[in-house]
Amino acid sequence: MSIDWNSAYEKGTTPWDMGVASPPLRAFLACYRLTGRVLVPGCGVGHEVRLLAAQGASVLGLDIASAAVRKAQAMPAVDNARFEVADFLNLPARYAAQFDAVVEHTFLCALNRDQRVQYVHAVLQALKPGGLYLAIFYRLVHDYDGSRPPHPISADAIETLFAADFEIIQRMIPQQSYPSRPVGSEELCLMRRRPV
Repeated sequence: MSIDWNSAYEKGTTPWDMGVASPPLRAFLACYRLTGRVLVPGCGVGHEVRLLAAQGASVLGLDIASAAVRKAQAMPAVDNARFEVADFLNLPARYAAQFDAVVEHTFLCALNRDQRVQYVHAVLQALKPGGLYLAIFYRLVHDYDGSRPPHPISADAIETLFAADFEIIQRMIPQQSYPSRPVGSEELCLMRRRPV
């Protein structure tokens, strides 16, 4: 079952938006700084975009929901943060090989599982050779019945999807998270795109 993301943002029915950037991402970025041009797909109202930009990166947040982008643009501006309505899975050609890093927080897990290979291709398309991919995935979802996102992804599935094109630099189970996500339900992965 797909979600009408734009309608959800228009109606304010966005329980996934906790009002702040992801705690695992905040904790990781306190020790590991990303620089250069960064893309955040499925950015929602842009908490992660603003966090990365405040640390000095030049950040573009993309979302398919125009209502989410309008809300992101209405929040207090941060230098070097901008937002655009676009479908990441059909990345505009002008963004091919333009980014030093792609950062996402449970965006892959919001997609239908049959879109995962297309998602990996979009990440590859966006990144420069040697670019970094930083992701927080759902490993476990409470009361998951398979009918709607978020769809968890196993460690083996992560390996299958990414190993051919990415070197996995670090994998960890975050010890900090939103209160609604018990420790162990998320995994943070840092990868580097292999040279072409």
